[in-house]
Amino acid sequence: MRAFIDMYQRTGLVPLIIIGLIIGVLIGWLLPSAGIALGLLGTLFVGALKAVAPILVFALVMSAISQHQTGSKVHVKPVIIMYIFGTFLAALTAVTASFLFPTELIGLTSIEAVADQAPPSGLKEVLTTLLMNLVDNPISALANANYMGILAWALIIGFALRQASESTRVMVGDMAEAISDVVRFVISFAPIGILGLVANTVAETGFVALKGYAQLLTVLVGSMLFIALVINPIIVAIKKKENPYPLVFKCLRESGITAFFTRSSAANIPVNMNLAAKLGLHEDTYSVTLPLGATINMAGAAITINVLTLAAAHTLGIHVDFGSALLLSVIATVSACGASGVAGGSLLLIPLACSLFNIPNDIAMQVVAIGFIIGVVQDSAETALNSSTDVLFTATADPKSIREMLSTSQAAI
Repeated sequence: MRAFIDMYQRTGLVPLIIIGLIIGVLIGWLLPSAGIALGLLGTLFVGALKAVAPILVFALVMSAISQHQTGSKVHVKPVIIMYIFGTFLAALTAVTASFLFPTELIGLTSIEAVADQAPPSGLKEVLTTLLMNLVDNPISALANANYMGILAWALIIGFALRQASESTRVMVGDMAEAISDVVRFVISFAPIGILGLVANTVAETGFVALKGYAQLLTVLVGSMLFIALVINPIIVAIKKKENPYPLVFKCLRESGITAFFTRSSAANIPVNMNLAAKLGLHEDTYSVTLPLGATINMAGAAITINVLTLAAAHTLGIHVDFGSALLLSVIATVSACGASGVAGGSLLLIPLACSLFNIPNDIAMQVVAIGFIIGVVQDSAETALNSSTDVLFTATADPKSIREMLSTSQAAI
């Protein structure tokens, strides 16, 4: 057993995840019953990540703020600007792709599939929810993984602890480090968890239900790939004035893969923090920007909202002019910030976007139902883009060069 553990540790996390992915596909395809049974491993892995993420964010932010030295530079503001700008560019990309490849939705499903879901009634409700999350009870925020509330309370308590004794601040730092060790332990099981997630997905769906939505998925995933491989690298290159692709691919490989299968930006926060630490980024920065990114950096969500909304408009024969498309992009950018960091969080914002074109709510909810059908691919790709971009933009704001970050990461491994 000891030899097996040593081999497991020597192989490295990413190669093991790829191996787990391949084995999971084979088991789900050849032995569906075993694949469904192995789904428990995936459920346990995602559950462990979701359980530890809120307390990790709270402890790290509180520790970073309480021990922050006056004059020490952090880079939160430029990261937030990149988050918003990148989400807006994603929304515009989705509009452009929808115009170039107009898609119609065939065979709308019954709204009963999403009858228990309650979409926001308007943009005001989305923004009000975000603001109310800031003043949520701290215990409730931790229990419900409300990251806006967790960040707010961690910042407040962290600033208050700056007046505490040195021993108290050391204790807070030790607690944050202990929780980080727990996170690293959970992440070490990622290959096994992903094996279970993939085996269960292939066994249950086989992707048969997706054949009728091939063009819709092509536009969705194609837009997300364009953002990940073209737009994001351009932003990084402009900021860093270096070849961005080594960093882009590292973020996609070490953050995007796990996010693809967990389908939750919130659950991927521990993975991103682990990667940021390996890259040698400033903890005062990433301890704030990464959980914040899981809430407001939603390029994939903006793409989903726009593509499905415009597909509904094309299906109903509604003409969409340039002004309306631009307004849709702004609404999608703001609305995406209200998308929860959980699977399917962006879909319930589609009725809000559809209201811009006077599309009836019952039809909009049928579009949401289609979103749940294709969610096995759409939501996975969306989360992979969102979560990997959190780390990418945080690293981009760091004054260190890409070469320095990658060498630090290699040394950490």
